[in-house]
Amino acid sequence: MRDKPVCVKNTKVTKVQRSQRKANAFNAIASSIASQHSRFSVTATRRPKYLMHAGWTLLTILLTVSTAQAAPGGGRSSPVTVAEAKELLMAPQTWVAGTVISRHEARLAAEVSGRLVLVKEVGTRVKEDAIVARIDPTFVKLKIEEFQAQIEADRARLEFLKSEVRRNERLATQNNAAQTRLDELRADRNVARSELQISQVRLKQAQEELYRHAIRSPFAGVVVERLMRRGERVAVGDNVARVIDSRALEVQAWVPLETLNFVHEGDSLTLTINGQEINAPVRVLVAAGNARSRLLDLRISLDDGVWTAGQTVRVALPVATAKTVLAVPRDALVLRRDGAFVFRITAENKAQRVAVKPGIASGPQVAVSGELNAGDKVVVRGGERLRPGSTVKILDEAP
Repeated sequence: MRDKPVCVKNTKVTKVQRSQRKANAFNAIASSIASQHSRFSVTATRRPKYLMHAGWTLLTILLTVSTAQAAPGGGRSSPVTVAEAKELLMAPQTWVAGTVISRHEARLAAEVSGRLVLVKEVGTRVKEDAIVARIDPTFVKLKIEEFQAQIEADRARLEFLKSEVRRNERLATQNNAAQTRLDELRADRNVARSELQISQVRLKQAQEELYRHAIRSPFAGVVVERLMRRGERVAVGDNVARVIDSRALEVQAWVPLETLNFVHEGDSLTLTINGQEINAPVRVLVAAGNARSRLLDLRISLDDGVWTAGQTVRVALPVATAKTVLAVPRDALVLRRDGAFVFRITAENKAQRVAVKPGIASGPQVAVSGELNAGDKVVVRGGERLRPGSTVKILDEAP
């Protein structure tokens, strides 16, 4: 049984009607745009697909024109963060390389010879006076036992001679003992007393030697290197391990001799470590130049932080006498081909473009010269969206 042709006709009519409705809609949009912005003429005489592309293009033009009309000067306000321009004492700087070092670092050497029976692993944290390595103490322990026995023998002989002297002294008062014998006993007693003291000193020396068979850390720190291993034989003066105090850190930098005129103890200098910028005080600048390099040893204290001995550091050094300048945060500067400028916020919360000339920099601040005064509020965040005359909404001020 054949299908009814009327169903096919109805389907075709529906598709044509749908395409016609789309064409009419795009023509209406085009007519609206032409009446508001320019004189466009769009005629839906071609295929509906062409009309679809034309309609989307015209919509894009409409949105662009509407956005342009809603540009600065309209009712919207741009959120910005501001900071005040300040007068600061600044000086031109140069950057030098430095290194994070530990103030307490030691290579622990053996004070007696022998075979190592213990060496702590690298990375082991030790307390002050804790054992880092140990040398076999067998022979010195035997020596201690020998001296202890010798002391007992010397003490017994001394006690015997003391009693002999007392007895002969009683006999001498009764004229029953010769004076010569008494003098001889007294001399033997004194000799025995001295021999006992010598044995006691030798015992103390052996005990001290036993103490030195254990190599101890002079400060709390961490074992960073093992120079010898368990089972090896060491001689007096051989380095066994290296220990550093990972908490007492400072920066060491070699600086030019002329720095002595501009850097003093306690001055705060700018450092960059792993991309992080901090300020730290000068601990000491050794006022004695190296004969070969003609450089001075500069030490800068570091507070507790995530620093590691051996890190590379850059140090900003003043190269001239500091002077008072007008400074703004670095983020306030907007650099363009025609120069640098900042956006100053007026009392009416309007953005005003002010041309400036950047000068010396110190940390996050940079000196500027131009029609700017101390206390003026300048934009440090959100300036990329501003234009002269834009209305702004001030958020929290930057420090």
